[in-house]
Amino acid sequence: MNRPAREAAARRIMEESPPRVPPDLCAEAVRRGGRILRRRRAARRLLWLLLGAAAVAFTAWALTAQPWVEPPSETTPPVTGWEGW
Repeated sequence: MNRPAREAAARRIMEESPPRVPPDLCAEAVRRGGRILRRRRAARRLLWLLLGAAAVAFTAWALTAQPWVEPPSETTPPVTGWEGW
């Protein structure tokens, strides 16, 4: 497509009347936007609830299992120095 043809096509597009907008477009957009915001808010609350439950579960496990304490030895240490009894 050469330059004059492109300019003619652009003029033709600009001279046409703009497309008609549906009368309920704004109301529909507001309704959909509200629904999206409610879903995001619900998802955010659910994630915070899951995070809180995970924190409580981890704290309960840590208090009962006490992973920072060294476990008791499974074998007895070697006994040395008793030959002289």
